[in-house]
Amino acid sequence: MNTQVETSTSVIDVVKKVFSIVFVVAGVAAFYYFSEIRLLYRVIGLLIVLVSVVGLMLTTDTGEVLWSFVLESKQEVRKVVWPTRDETLRTTLLVFAMVIMVGFVLWLLDMFLFWGVRVLTGQGG
Repeated sequence: MNTQVETSTSVIDVVKKVFSIVFVVAGVAAFYYFSEIRLLYRVIGLLIVLVSVVGLMLTTDTGEVLWSFVLESKQEVRKVVWPTRDETLRTTLLVFAMVIMVGFVLWLLDMFLFWGVRVLTGQGG
């Protein structure tokens, strides 16, 4: 994985980020301002604005780092050895069995402690 640390941000990146925020706010405001227009068209317009903002943000240094992270993550997911259906089924059944056994043991412990408290407080016997 690439580990590059940059502390300086360019003026262009800051301008792009500010415009992205302005566009999102304007898109949401337009969504509510044009409430007499059909909802489908307003949603499509808002989605176009959001996709444009994401495209604009991907051209910044932060966006490029994020995109490279996504690509590297896809490569790492390909390297994962996923369990077979049989292994998954066995593991799931084992978890269910252990949950039932632990639940039974806790139920017995609770009943014993409840009986002990009743005997010590003289409420039953």
